[in-house]
Amino acid sequence: MKTFAKGWLLSLAVLTTTLPSFVAADDREEIRLLKERLVALESKLNEQDKKIVDQDKKVEEKTNTLASEIKQTKLGQLLPEKKELKSQWGMGPAASSVYNVDSGLSIGGYGEANFQSLVQNSDGQDNQTDMLRLVTYVGYKFNDNILFNSEIELEHGTTEDIGGQSGDDSGEVAVEFAYLDFLLEKEFNVRVGNVLIPMGFINEIHEPVYFYGVIRPDTERYIIPTTWNENGFGFFGQGEAAGKLEYRTYLVNGLRASRFEDTGIRDGRQKGNKALFEDVAWTGRLDYSPETVPGLLVGSSFWLGGSGQGEEFDGSYPTVLTTIGEAHAQYNYRQLQLRALGAWTGIQNAADVSEQNDQTIGSRQDGWYVEAAYDILPHLVRGTRQSVAPFLRYEQVDTQAAVPAGFEPDTSLDNTIYTVGFSYKPIDKVVIKADYKNYVSEGPNPPADVVSLGFGFVY
Repeated sequence: MKTFAKGWLLSLAVLTTTLPSFVAADDREEIRLLKERLVALESKLNEQDKKIVDQDKKVEEKTNTLASEIKQTKLGQLLPEKKELKSQWGMGPAASSVYNVDSGLSIGGYGEANFQSLVQNSDGQDNQTDMLRLVTYVGYKFNDNILFNSEIELEHGTTEDIGGQSGDDSGEVAVEFAYLDFLLEKEFNVRVGNVLIPMGFINEIHEPVYFYGVIRPDTERYIIPTTWNENGFGFFGQGEAAGKLEYRTYLVNGLRASRFEDTGIRDGRQKGNKALFEDVAWTGRLDYSPETVPGLLVGSSFWLGGSGQGEEFDGSYPTVLTTIGEAHAQYNYRQLQLRALGAWTGIQNAADVSEQNDQTIGSRQDGWYVEAAYDILPHLVRGTRQSVAPFLRYEQVDTQAAVPAGFEPDTSLDNTIYTVGFSYKPIDKVVIKADYKNYVSEGPNPPADVVSLGFGFVY
């Protein structure tokens, strides 16, 4: 229509310019006025065209904006915006992501890698570097009361037999936990599935940003065989009693004594892999943070259960009652963190297990450590959000603190360990670590001292 109007005006203008020269003066004046009106009308049409173009652009911009918002909304429903990482219900901060979403899917994870150089008593072993862990947390919140949480871990970079001293040590893909929570009340909730055993500092909160040292303390690797997960169900909650009181307790499958070694019970973990359930175990934990001493946490945990699993030990079928006890304390004040932990293991019928496994299994196994760390960077750089924290750990571990009659302990397994190092955090979710671990032992084959470098992250 606009094109037709413009064409009509143009034709009329041409016609008026070609009128005979003998037109009367009055007619000429009328024609001049008509021309001016035509020019004004054409200008008005051009302005209207411009307005329509501008309106079209605005409509297009609004449409694009709306489409982008719809896309972001759908993406947000699928992967909600990440909130501040915070430990909840005994899980690590990144592992607690599912508790911080309103509904639907949650994704988190962590990774850590290291380099280790053996500096004494290396016994022919070589330096090595390791992509130790790459972990993905996947959770799903069905509603306000029911959620699923899991940890899927790839260890040592690959499952191919190409690593280690002999070239045949492969990594593995494993489920570290996978459970359903039924959130009923603050004081009482139900958990069922493959659960982390609630012992020590690191077994539940094992993300590398939240502990000092490139490698976890030996007490929490051999006496408490971190990371330790088994199949079962139980209860958890928290209450108020002049502070915060938290508990977790589970009934799970027992350990497997046929896999115990002189270095501890670590290989007796069944990890949910077609776990034998002939013998059951009960485990629990209690933590208290008093209001009167902010930053202080004290607690204890235990494990009690059979480890025989109906297997034959030198012609008999012992229960192999296994008891683990642990106590811990932590204090945070400004840049200072102090930790102390002690743990012990008792194994009944250790003589039968030693005979069957063809190595001396300690009837009692002990370990403890104290640790101090201090962030010095705020004293050097005002207002910084980065962290440089030197730390020192003193530790004693003996996996043959007592042995059954007729067996001799290996004194090389009785170690005093001095660890000194630091952690640097450019941001709170990334850490770079370095430490030196010195083993002191009177045995003939003490462990090698180790210099370690590493990094870790959570998201």
